[in-house]
Amino acid sequence: MRQEQIWDADAAARYDSPGTGMFSPEVLEPTVNRLAELADGGPALEFAIGTGRVAVPLAERGVPVTGVELSVPMIERLRTKVDETTIPVVVGDMATATAPGKYSLVYLVYNTISNLLTQAEQVECFRNAARHLAPGGRFVIELWVPELRKLPPGTPATVWHAEQGYIGLDTYDVLRQHVVSHHFRFDAEGREARLDRSPHRYIWPAELDLMGQLAGFGLESRHADWTGAEFTAESRSHVSVYRKP
Repeated sequence: MRQEQIWDADAAARYDSPGTGMFSPEVLEPTVNRLAELADGGPALEFAIGTGRVAVPLAERGVPVTGVELSVPMIERLRTKVDETTIPVVVGDMATATAPGKYSLVYLVYNTISNLLTQAEQVECFRNAARHLAPGGRFVIELWVPELRKLPPGTPATVWHAEQGYIGLDTYDVLRQHVVSHHFRFDAEGREARLDRSPHRYIWPAELDLMGQLAGFGLESRHADWTGAEFTAESRSHVSVYRKP
């Protein structure tokens, strides 16, 4: 499964859920507030900008935002919200694409670095962020913590979310650090279901820090969420801020 196949026109049309889920104010507001603070008055570059879930409200806060995005259908969806002048977008892979200029902030949200399926590509993503940052700039990554403690021996999957009309589960290949997320969505009667899948390479926080070191970054902070909650052994995700010297 290539990313271009996953994020096709159908996926782009279904991606936005205004006011709910990832688009709810309680999710977006602390994300945008923290990113605006970290941009510190300078321009920002979003890797895998998608349909502009974060970029559009961040630009509305007065932060100049540029994007990099592999999926043309996702960019077309973004263009229904803002034009190219407001948020320019470079079509390409976040590990290799080049956007013009230098930035005070590069950010990568909602587990998207795990869409790169090899360690080498993930390291190149860090190096690409470093190339785009001015001295003292920051690279911010939001990423989930692999839930391997939930896997009894011989059990390859975990159910990470279940509610009326939806079940989310992950199947793990612990040898290659690969996981496939399966999203089952049921109609109102529960008679028909739709399955969407996406492959990922999971990364431990310590491995992520080493990737940062290879690209010349130092870890500035790590919290459990965008509000600044303490990161602990029980945290299911983290927001990590890396600083370029």
